[in-house]
Amino acid sequence: MNIEVVTGNITTLEVDAIVNAANCGLLGGGGVDGAIHRAAGKELYEECLKLVEGLPEHRGTTGQAYLTGAGRLPCKFVIHTPGPVYRDGEHGEPQLLANCYENSLRRAEEMKCSSIAFPCISTGVYGYPKEAAAEIAIRTVRSFSPVTLEKVVFCCFEPGDEEIYRKFLNKKS
Repeated sequence: MNIEVVTGNITTLEVDAIVNAANCGLLGGGGVDGAIHRAAGKELYEECLKLVEGLPEHRGTTGQAYLTGAGRLPCKFVIHTPGPVYRDGEHGEPQLLANCYENSLRRAEEMKCSSIAFPCISTGVYGYPKEAAAEIAIRTVRSFSPVTLEKVVFCCFEPGDEEIYRKFLNKKS
């Protein structure tokens, strides 16, 4: 599996699936979540609304991954994964973050995707330290055994984030 790191706007990438660093409400929010919903249009919101109606308590669960179509985006699917809010790293945050990546990869495999793009999950307003998050992301993707996935892209919004992800990608496992 080829792993790439780029700086850019995840909503413009031509991959089979993009991952949305969603909140548990799954109906849009700030950061990458808001950008994805704005670019995808009302179709994505309406599909997410139906998805949420079928979930317990009408909310997603941190670490899980939920699949929808992509509305007006150039990809086929959006995989919504609520990341953990970072407290101190001692409340299950590392495993929850790893679950975001692993469960998203599983959803992509279920749809026979050959490519997927991830944002930097939980590193914005959720406060996850960027270096720790990048290490978990790279380690989790590397340990995944793909069947259909051929390419994983880590799409960083800021050039400094790209440098962090590249550092862990270039590190020998």
